[in-house]
Amino acid sequence: MEFKVGELAQLLTGEVLRTADDGSVLVNIGNKNHTLKLLKSGTGEFEFILDNRFHHAKVLHSGSAEVRMMLDGQPITVKKHSKLTEVLEKASALGGTGGGDRNLASQIPGRVVNIAAEPGTDVKKGDVIVVLESMKMQVAVKAHKDGHLKEIKVKQGASVSRNDVLAVIE
Repeated sequence: MEFKVGELAQLLTGEVLRTADDGSVLVNIGNKNHTLKLLKSGTGEFEFILDNRFHHAKVLHSGSAEVRMMLDGQPITVKKHSKLTEVLEKASALGGTGGGDRNLASQIPGRVVNIAAEPGTDVKKGDVIVVLESMKMQVAVKAHKDGHLKEIKVKQGASVSRNDVLAVIE
């Protein structure tokens, strides 16, 4: 996988080498090996230790091709790789303090053609929240659980990528 830190022109490469029994992961970044251990993750935020140093990251935007985040106050853009997507999805599922399953995410890239639910209303699992259009087909994105629709994060006509957050259900 490739990533770019801040305004640096240099593009770094990285790969996961192996996972240890204690949950830490050996990664190679820029041809140097590092030990990484995820401590906590919540909605759009996670904390980890890299080579015995604590770090905090906040995801600003997660699209189909890249993730933009603040890492210890510095902007970083990471081009997505299947392993990174897997790690981010597992981190979101852990929940942490924010509860990872509050977010209703798009399973496909597309364009928002209809917002079927109003923020502030109660929804049931299976209720249509947003309708997307992809490849001339309309796909209903339905609530993944019963709850209170706290927020709609997209506007009609907006383009979304796979895994973009469309709404928050508490």
